[in-house]
Amino acid sequence: MPRGGPGAAWWDRLYETDRPEYLDRADAAGRRRRVLRGLDRLERLTLAHRTCGGLVLDGLRDVPRPRFLELGAGGGGLARWVLDRHPAARATVSDVAPDLVEALRAGPLGRHARATVERLDATAIDAPDGSYDLAVFSRSLHHLPPRGAADVLREGTRVARRLLVIDLWRHPVCLAAVPPAFLCGGPAQAHDAVVSLRKAYSPAALRHLAAACGAPVALRTRFLPPLYLAAVATRRG
Repeated sequence: MPRGGPGAAWWDRLYETDRPEYLDRADAAGRRRRVLRGLDRLERLTLAHRTCGGLVLDGLRDVPRPRFLELGAGGGGLARWVLDRHPAARATVSDVAPDLVEALRAGPLGRHARATVERLDATAIDAPDGSYDLAVFSRSLHHLPPRGAADVLREGTRVARRLLVIDLWRHPVCLAAVPPAFLCGGPAQAHDAVVSLRKAYSPAALRHLAAACGAPVALRTRFLPPLYLAAVATRRG
């Protein structure tokens, strides 16, 4: 399926790429570290954690002592932001990459009284049904092929009452974000920014994946300024 959805226009299909990001390459460890540092600087510059964290807090507002799961947490900045602002929240912070999990355990979240760090695969989450009030998958869905993205929608809505997916908005105009990425992380960061934007899923694609994920998933999507797609998925019934 095209990442613009089954009915994607010809220009959208040309815009798509299958080129790997440095973040996804095991043979580019040095560039991967530079990209991660650049991402951290870019997220602080653009207040990304405030933008995305606000949606997480909204999703936890109706629960007195909420438990949330962050999938694909990377450096863990989003979970730290939320825990700092919600004194009753408890977080399970996870990633699939062993080196990132070790870094999380060695950092502030590994010492946080209300945080647990685990290695989890977002496409096959090792947790019982209904373990969390909210699962969050932020700025990571585009790293997965369509089958993997559908698995995230199925698994996230299985282990949590709601799944919040935040990713990049799919449109060529969003390539305007590449120069700031270059300034924050150099050529490697700019490379991954271009690839990420061209791999992002459209709302139509996410609706198609939700319908095909093998579970009765309802999905709502919206544009989140400056260049994000926000989707909330729940199980029907």
